[in-house]
Amino acid sequence: MTDPDDELCPPPTEDDELTLPRASINKIIKELVPSVRVANESRELILNCCTEFIHLISSEANEVCNQRHKKTINAEHVLEALDRLGFNDYKQEAEAVLIDCKEVAAKRRRQSTRLENLGIPEEELLRQQQELFAKAREEQAREEQQQWINMQATAVQQSAELMHRQMKSQSSTSGGGLEDEDDDDEDY
Repeated sequence: MTDPDDELCPPPTEDDELTLPRASINKIIKELVPSVRVANESRELILNCCTEFIHLISSEANEVCNQRHKKTINAEHVLEALDRLGFNDYKQEAEAVLIDCKEVAAKRRRQSTRLENLGIPEEELLRQQQELFAKAREEQAREEQQQWINMQATAVQQSAELMHRQMKSQSSTSGGGLEDEDDDDEDY
């Protein structure tokens, strides 16, 4: 005896790699009918139907393409396949999607050619880039030189302070009777 569920959802085969992602189907279902719960069996059935529909349309579009002695299936082949298979109701919506896709592609092309539309030759842009790099290198060299100068000044100052302390320490241990020079400085 066969299980009726097996007829709706056949066991996995090697062709399972040729299905749509389940997450995509679940998202579409959720967007179309957000308030309805859909059983897992139904989701599998929808997935299988979508996969079969795509396979059917692409096979027919391939047939149209071959009949026209073309090597690449294009949008017109798909639209004719919809006609041939009796999906005329979908053709108008498919044409609207095609127009949207063409607009998006045109917008991307316009954005990618902005650099070309600047009217500045590539050689000039390269020269400007090299100039900016040279300025950046010069500025970094100045900053590094300034840091080195600051480090040297700090080292000289620390060395002078050390010598001053050593002299002070020597004069107080030698008992030369000299008072603290710092006290004299404070009186002024």
